[in-house]
Amino acid sequence: MKARYNYRFYPTYQQKLSLAQLFGCVRVVWNDALAQSKAGKYPGYNVLAKSLTLSKKTEKRQWLNDVSSVPLQQSLKQLEIAYKSYFESLNGKRKGKRVGQPRFKKKTNNQSATFVKSGFSLKGKAVYLAKIGNVSPIWSRELPSDPSSVTVIKDCANRYFLSFVTEIEPIQVNAKSQSVGIDLGIKTFAVMSDGEQVASPSYKALERKIRQLQKKLARQPKDSKRRKKTRIQTAKLHNQIADTRKDFLHKLSTKVVSENQTIVLEDLNVSGMVNNRKLARAISLQGWYEFRALCEGKSEKLGRDFRVISRWEPTSQVCSDCGYKWGKLDLSIRELICLNCGTHQDRDENAAKNIQKVGTGHCHDSKRTRIDRKTTKDSKLK
Repeated sequence: MKARYNYRFYPTYQQKLSLAQLFGCVRVVWNDALAQSKAGKYPGYNVLAKSLTLSKKTEKRQWLNDVSSVPLQQSLKQLEIAYKSYFESLNGKRKGKRVGQPRFKKKTNNQSATFVKSGFSLKGKAVYLAKIGNVSPIWSRELPSDPSSVTVIKDCANRYFLSFVTEIEPIQVNAKSQSVGIDLGIKTFAVMSDGEQVASPSYKALERKIRQLQKKLARQPKDSKRRKKTRIQTAKLHNQIADTRKDFLHKLSTKVVSENQTIVLEDLNVSGMVNNRKLARAISLQGWYEFRALCEGKSEKLGRDFRVISRWEPTSQVCSDCGYKWGKLDLSIRELICLNCGTHQDRDENAAKNIQKVGTGHCHDSKRTRIDRKTTKDSKLK
């Protein structure tokens, strides 16, 4: 299986200029190919590659020869993948959320350029990039194998990263617990079926600063130096939130996957939930889908069984002890006592236990209990 390993690096002034030129060329090649594709039917990679070769011979695009041709070709291949995903999403062949058409790239967004083996090499602790030179990333951990490609990334806050794609082998680690069900929330990010609760990080202070800077940004004239400075300050705060969330999700997903053999989550309709304007901001900050993706990827790496149950399962409406269905509850109700067995239930912990039951295939006992408790007419009893 493939995995990505990211490392930060600090380029020299000359390397920053060379990378800025490279990012600009990659962006122009993508936008030119996308404009050609939108003008009619998508022509395919081979036709676009020939157009790129011809455009390099013209005076208008002659400066494309100043950078390595490898990232330019990879940009066209990435456009082909984007169109393939879009067409498969239209035809219903692609699962998940509907994928839209590829968009034009902007100078102010994240910039990236991908090198395959013919465009880079590892030289000790340095990485050689074609027509860029040797860059020295901060090796926080060793690469498990020789990388097949490396992507140079510059984010909106002017940070530089190297992202390597390598092959890794699954690891077999003994689990402490057989299975766990996880109910995701806002204040309490995750409630486990064993009773453990994990609180969400607080982003309030950073959000307050971002709102202040965004008001300031809206009043500043476009293309001004002060606006550019404010935009970078805002991007840095957004990166702080993203880094805090990513660190939290990585640590929690690693703990959950390493300790349990079977991990069960609920398929949440996040796109529908954010339509609630009162909860949209809080839900968007949590990163529920990212947590699900991390658990799924790490489960594959460690040989775990990852399962997702249907969003229509009434996990919050059924007693996890006796199976009695009490129906829908208001979000303000966090604790209750079961009318049938008298057990005091915490709403989230009860839902986590039901998620574990359904995910491990033991939901039939609860269903049978609910069926037995259906009311019947007196005529049938006589």
